[in-house]
Amino acid sequence: MAEGSVEGYCVKCKSKKVMADAQKVTMKNKRQAMKGKCPDCGTGMYRILGKS
Repeated sequence: MAEGSVEGYCVKCKSKKVMADAQKVTMKNKRQAMKGKCPDCGTGMYRILGKS
């Protein structure tokens, strides 16, 4: 999965969108996630990735 084309759900727009400025982060529980912003409204978006 390319870091620039990650799809996530925006709770403000209530639809799936491709994240802007997506980055891979590690959460406190050691799980991997992608963090970015909604391209339309700018709200923060997360997508939790699989364990692999």
